[in-house]
Amino acid sequence: MSSKKTETAPDQRSGQQPDQRWYGRRHGRKLRPARQRLIDDHLPLIRVPIPEDGGATDMSALFPESPTAVWMEIGFGTGEHLAALAARYPDVGFIGCEPFVNGVASMLAKIEDGGLKNVRIFDDDVRLLMPHLPDACLQRLYVLFSDPWPKLRHHRRRISVPENLAQFARLMADDGTFLFATDQHEFAAWSLYNMLKQPEFEWTARSRPDWLVPPVDWQPTRYQLKARKKGIEPVFLNLRRRLR
Repeated sequence: MSSKKTETAPDQRSGQQPDQRWYGRRHGRKLRPARQRLIDDHLPLIRVPIPEDGGATDMSALFPESPTAVWMEIGFGTGEHLAALAARYPDVGFIGCEPFVNGVASMLAKIEDGGLKNVRIFDDDVRLLMPHLPDACLQRLYVLFSDPWPKLRHHRRRISVPENLAQFARLMADDGTFLFATDQHEFAAWSLYNMLKQPEFEWTARSRPDWLVPPVDWQPTRYQLKARKKGIEPVFLNLRRRLR
């Protein structure tokens, strides 16, 4: 997979393309041989390809076992949540998107250890993939603990910018669920503001516990556990995709 960035307008001061990554690092420490083997040998077998003709992804080819639904997690980190859901719902097809190589290797190890057959991985910027996915192809979408990019000048890198939310709305099936979780409360408020401006989404919360209590099938992530040690509890924004 290419690591190219989404095209943007040149920076008028430098004449160079501004960095609009929504993620941080691509690489961490050198992988152990067993993890590198998974990247080299197993990842190509379950990688979600970008269609060479520039057209739409063939979901039936991606999941020939014909799952009952397709769920996607953007930025799965080291894969705790994604692997737990894939094991719990073997009849559902999962697309996991994560550009961090070490996280992908960790997820591949979980897939191998758990014998998971229903997971496909896109190991690059999800914005390269989304235009190729067909309309209404996702019944659930998870965006969990993405980088909050706290500096004001970096807010355009946040995953919850309006142009990404418009793509999410296109990809989600009617009555589908979009779960956004973060332990950064300013980021949560900023994201919710953008979400409420997206007419295709309805925020389902009716009382305070609705955005503080995780879903019944929630699997804590390492990012959540690190925040909890600091006394920070996450916010869970649960949105429904309105009928077309």
